[in-house]
Amino acid sequence: MARDVSDQTPIESRDALVGWIAVGEKPEADFRIGTEHEKFPFYRADLAPVPYEGRPDKGQGGIKALLEGMQAKTGWEPIEDAGALIGLFDPDGGGAISLEPGGQFELSGAPLETVHQTAAELDLHLEQVKDVAAPHDIGFLALGMSPKWTLAQTPVMPKSRYKIMTRYMPQVGSRGLDMMYRTCTVQVNLDFSSEADMVKKLRVCLALQPLATALFANSPFTEGGPNGRLSERSEIWRDTDNNRAGMLPFAFEDGMGYERYVDYALQVPMYFVKRGETYHDVAGADFRALLEGRLPQLPGERATMSDWANHLSTIFPEVRLKRFLEMRGGDVGGRDHIVAFSAFFVGLIYDGASLDAAWDLVKGWNAQQRQQLRDDAPSHGLDSMISGVSLRHIAREALAISRHGLSRRNRLDDNGRNEAVHLDLLDARLASGRVAAQEWLDRFNGAWGGKVDPVFTDAAY
Repeated sequence: MARDVSDQTPIESRDALVGWIAVGEKPEADFRIGTEHEKFPFYRADLAPVPYEGRPDKGQGGIKALLEGMQAKTGWEPIEDAGALIGLFDPDGGGAISLEPGGQFELSGAPLETVHQTAAELDLHLEQVKDVAAPHDIGFLALGMSPKWTLAQTPVMPKSRYKIMTRYMPQVGSRGLDMMYRTCTVQVNLDFSSEADMVKKLRVCLALQPLATALFANSPFTEGGPNGRLSERSEIWRDTDNNRAGMLPFAFEDGMGYERYVDYALQVPMYFVKRGETYHDVAGADFRALLEGRLPQLPGERATMSDWANHLSTIFPEVRLKRFLEMRGGDVGGRDHIVAFSAFFVGLIYDGASLDAAWDLVKGWNAQQRQQLRDDAPSHGLDSMISGVSLRHIAREALAISRHGLSRRNRLDDNGRNEAVHLDLLDARLASGRVAAQEWLDRFNGAWGGKVDPVFTDAAY
C-alpha cells in the first residue's frame, strides 16, 4: 500500500466495516486491472544494495535521489514520513511509487482497462526509472528474493510503520524480517460485482495461488548460492506471521461473505494506529479494543475508517480482500513475467465462462489438499501434486481457461491482438518444463560457474 488512508469518520458499528468493503462492488463494465511490482535497486559497479541517502563519498545518490528524480519526471506528489520522502502518488488517481523496508522500489499501477495498458504503463515506468538511475550507476534486479545480501547488509528505509513491524515480526515467526527486507513480489488487483461474485473469485484465486507460485517462481538464491527452493519468497511466508497470512480455509465454508472476512480481520492483531503524522506502536493489540475505546496504548481513542483501511492493508493472506481482490502468490520477474501475472488472473476471473471453468477445476479440492499444495509449491513447483494430478497438468488446464477468457474479452492492441498474447511466456515455460528459477539454476550450474553475480546482469532492468 503506497499511502495510508485518511478518513477520520468514526466507526459506529460492525456493519460499517462490512460496508467499507462492499463499496468496492462495480458493474462489470467498470472492472479494472491494477498491477504492482517491486524490484531491488543495486549499484552496478560492486553489486551493493542502495541505501536511502546513497554513497556521498562516491558521488552516488540513493533511494531518496531515485524518488526525487521520479518526482521530477512524473510530476507526482510527494509522500513523506517525518520529513523523509518515502513515495510519490499521482494526484489524478493514477499510480504510486512506494518503498518496501529494504529499499525495494515499488510501482503500484493505475487502475487500467486492459492488460495491454498494463504493459504500456510498465514500459514507461521502467524507461523512467532507468533514466533516473543511470547517473548514479544504479540497476534494478527482478528476482523474488535478494540473491546476495545478508539481512545485516540490507539497508533500512525511514518509514515509521516499518520500524514497528521490524520490532514485532520476530515475535510471531522466524522469517518476517526476510519477508520485509529481502523479497520482491508481483501482484494484481481485480474487481468484483457483488458479494457472491467476490466469494467465487476469492475461492478460485486462493486455490490457484500455489499454481501462481510455481509458474512465477523466481527466487532460487540466497546469500550467494542456491537456497534449495524455486520460490524462497513463498517459503518465507509460511513462517512470517500465520495469524495474518495463509490460504484462508474459512473462505470455502458455507456462509462466506463480507461479514466472515470482517470477523477474520478483527481477529488479526494490529501493528499501529496513526494519528496525524504519528504512528503509535500497538503491535499485537486487538482492533476490537480500539473500536470500543479501550486500547491501553491510546485510552479513549476510538477507531476511524482510516484505521480500518490501514489495518486491512496489514493482513497478508495469499489473496487479500479490500475493496478489490489482490493476488499475492507470485515472485517478481522481468517485464513479460509481470504482465503475464496480471493477464493470467484477468483471463481466469474477468470472463464468466472462464470463472465457471476455473471453479470446476478447483472445487473438488479440500482444505488439507489446498494447504499441502501451498506447502509443496515453493520447493517442488510444477511437480507438486494434488488429488493425484501434477500441478503441471493443472497449469495447462488453467492456462487454457485463461487464454479463452482473454480471447472472449477481445480487448485488442494496436496490432489487432487480444490480451492472450501476454500469456505466451507461460506457454513457453510449460513447453520447456522450466520456470524462471530453474533457468537461473541451470546457468548457475553451467555458464556462471557456480557464481551468483552474473544474475545482476542477466536478471536486471
